[in-house]
Amino acid sequence: MSHSDHSSSHPAHDHGHGHDHAHHHAPANFGPAFAIGIALNSVFVAVELAIGFWVNSMALVADALHNLSDVFSLVLAWVGFWFLSRKPSGRFTYGFGRVSIQAALINVAILLVGVGAILFESIQRFAKPEPVEGGAMMIVAGIGILINGGTALLFMRGGSDVNIRGAFVHMAADAAVSLGVVVAGALVLLTSWDWIDPLVGVMIAGVILVSSWGLVRESVNLSLDAAPENVNVPGIREWFLQQAGVESLHDLHVWPLSTNKTALTAHLVIADGIDADALLKELAEEIEEHFAITHITIQLEKASQACPHGCEEGHR
Repeated sequence: MSHSDHSSSHPAHDHGHGHDHAHHHAPANFGPAFAIGIALNSVFVAVELAIGFWVNSMALVADALHNLSDVFSLVLAWVGFWFLSRKPSGRFTYGFGRVSIQAALINVAILLVGVGAILFESIQRFAKPEPVEGGAMMIVAGIGILINGGTALLFMRGGSDVNIRGAFVHMAADAAVSLGVVVAGALVLLTSWDWIDPLVGVMIAGVILVSSWGLVRESVNLSLDAAPENVNVPGIREWFLQQAGVESLHDLHVWPLSTNKTALTAHLVIADGIDADALLKELAEEIEEHFAITHITIQLEKASQACPHGCEEGHR
């Protein structure tokens, strides 16, 4: 027996009932932030790479390659951010928000390739250390602190979106890495120990992995339609069952529509005599308020018409 044969189907999909949705969507003014960040970092990457090869510094080259990967990441994040604003059309009934998830996943791949390249070259330099210019390392890396730190500040207010948060984390990590290169340059000047340079390259790779691991995990999970990390699925299930008139719940699904939009569907069995329309309205409003989910579809089924537990495969 299908659900439609024995249930009253009441979808709740509410987007405009007066609540402030600003906490669900990244602010609309991140376009200029992306443009500024990409322009500044592109120029800096070119300068840092040129000087890094000129003074033979693996730390500077590694930092430049890291910054180059972040330029690509900013471009991809900007593309994903732009697609979030596109409205559903034609066959794309959910809109184009999934592009933001794909952009985050590509960013992860670029990041890991960059880390591998830095580690490979740094290990090669350990076997054959080469003299470097500590003073040049300090000056260039010092400029990097200013550029990367300033770019990170442009994305501080986007913590609800994994792409915007990724841009902030990457830029903040870059600033920290540049600080490490400054320290390494000072040590090279003081000690003339050339192996310090490749050592800093390895440390840079480690910093990148540690600072980005959460983003790597979340990007992969979102690409697999896992519920976002800030959504407590067991808590939602328990909350549903605590609502007056709700007797049981099955087919609860929570998945990302984009990096900052979440969808929920659920099938509820309710007591006879409950006002279904009033219950739907209340559930939709409270789910948005308590769990920050606005794309909601709920199917209601009266207890007297419900299929006995276990009689239909797929009920959860």
